[in-house]
Amino acid sequence: MKIGFIGIGKLGQDAAEVMAEKHEVIGYDVVERQPSNFNMVGTIEEVCKERELIFIAVPTPHHPDYDGRYPSSHLEPKDFDYTIVKNVLKEVNEYATKDQLVVLISTVLPGTIRREFIPLCKNFRFIYNPYLIAMGTVKWDMVNPEMVIVGTEDGSLTGDAKLLLEFYETFITEGTRYEVGTWDEAEAIKIFYNTFISTKVGLVNMIQDVSQRIGNINTDVVTKALERSTYRILGPAYMKAGMGDGGGCHPRDNIALRYMARAHNLGYDLFDAIMQAREAQAKNMARELSYLAKEHNLPVVILGKAYKPGVDYEDGSSSILVGWYLENSYNIDISFDPQEPIQGVYLLGHMGHHHDYSFPDGSIIVDPWREFKSDTLKVVHYGNTRL
Repeated sequence: MKIGFIGIGKLGQDAAEVMAEKHEVIGYDVVERQPSNFNMVGTIEEVCKERELIFIAVPTPHHPDYDGRYPSSHLEPKDFDYTIVKNVLKEVNEYATKDQLVVLISTVLPGTIRREFIPLCKNFRFIYNPYLIAMGTVKWDMVNPEMVIVGTEDGSLTGDAKLLLEFYETFITEGTRYEVGTWDEAEAIKIFYNTFISTKVGLVNMIQDVSQRIGNINTDVVTKALERSTYRILGPAYMKAGMGDGGGCHPRDNIALRYMARAHNLGYDLFDAIMQAREAQAKNMARELSYLAKEHNLPVVILGKAYKPGVDYEDGSSSILVGWYLENSYNIDISFDPQEPIQGVYLLGHMGHHHDYSFPDGSIIVDPWREFKSDTLKVVHYGNTRL
């Protein structure tokens, strides 16, 4: 098929490159990009020309203060900024026709498409198709999605929905689950999927906090028991207590849902509690690190500044958030990922990625994943207070 792709960014480029392995793709972005297997064009008019499917993967940003790397629960809740999407849709509307299907994958709050975007989509057919993909694993996630989410006006499996699913069947894993709903239901599936993960991380890290305060509790004994309780409670994913939830999606999604809870007068704000819990958990960890640093007169070194291993993406980094509390609440000097190891209190920000690191003698290793072992260094398995 002939594919146009608008938004060749952190996620869009990898997604478009996967499509280009099977289809003829051209891309457009406001920033110069160099994809590996398809060509870029200079205007939205060019990217729309003679394309059967036109994908839009542009940002719906918050202000940087809201991305989760610094405390934000005290800030006024805000919806995403939809300016970029609206401007792109307006321009696409000038050049696309009823023979073309436009597919939006950007994350938005429930109700946004029907209220904000559809009035701009007069000259082409439209589907909402948010992706469940993550930085560092975009290409794998494209081929092996947990589900494909498709939003149509009335939630029915329209001819356009069938066309889109037939397109995906050319490169995704056979037997992948499809979930078709209204635009609003598709919006809700995507954003509540993300906030379910945030809630899960907050809950398992609450067990870690309880273990620190009560004593005689190994967090892993509790979480493993819950992990195996798959009948009514949950599956095993995200059931390892450790660092807080992070990345460019989950923290900001919860902030946007705070806005929604207030805007729609739900009468409660679970999402505010989730963000406060995330920050309180980071501050609790910072307090424990500060005790060790002051007791042993050592600086704190945090290994893993990025929000997860294998990427250099720092948006929503829980390591940076812990570091913020160390500096601003406890006046502790910190450093991230030093080129030359120094003696200090080390926080292992990423699970299982520092076993071969050359820690200097006299250092203290704080492992919130409770996996690191050493015969020569003091190791603190944060979250395990069993005697």
